[in-house]
Amino acid sequence: MSRTRIKFCGMTRRGDIDVAAALGVDAIGLIIAERSVRRLTPEQAAQLVEGLPPLLSKVLLCMDNEPALIREAIDAAAPQWLQFHGRETAAECEAFGLPYLKAVPMGSLADAAAFTGYIARFPGAAGFVLDSHASGKAGGSGERFDWSRTPHLSRPWLLAGGLTPDNVAQAIRATRPFAVDVSSGIESAPGTKDQQRMRHFVAEVCRAGGNRSDRENEQDQ
Repeated sequence: MSRTRIKFCGMTRRGDIDVAAALGVDAIGLIIAERSVRRLTPEQAAQLVEGLPPLLSKVLLCMDNEPALIREAIDAAAPQWLQFHGRETAAECEAFGLPYLKAVPMGSLADAAAFTGYIARFPGAAGFVLDSHASGKAGGSGERFDWSRTPHLSRPWLLAGGLTPDNVAQAIRATRPFAVDVSSGIESAPGTKDQQRMRHFVAEVCRAGGNRSDRENEQDQ
């Protein structure tokens, strides 16, 4: 991995998406989870991404949604990825024919054995999102988990939960994730991104996410 990827989640305004694209963010998250304060309808999601620049991935975030609604949102917004944060089974995650990420509720997993058991239930997942929330709870709380509990994973994983421009560089150095996933940490209010914080966040990720040889040198010092 040559750099740490970036996902801005909970996007609700087109202007914020345009800034994310200009900053070179890799992916944006569109939430249809019913309990989220950043929830979009399929129609709203479609309007937000109309004419989106190429090479900016769209991730549709679900949490125990009805399959019909997920399919409606897929048809409307044409996401490249799905992300599941609820009690979905592997079969339910795979039912839509798109690659998916599965959130790992770090707030509910007490030890490495529990983590390993949870991961094993989703052999078809393209990757995982290690988030601070407990099982059955929504993300986007702004709370973080103990980064020293991050285990080794053979598949790509995203670090989420409590990331801000002030701590993301430390988080990357501590955990070496494939990507970082931020929502509330770049907001002035739920769903309203702050452009200065967005720019600061990206700058800090770039500062911490050098190439692999740079990271190895850091560890040797």
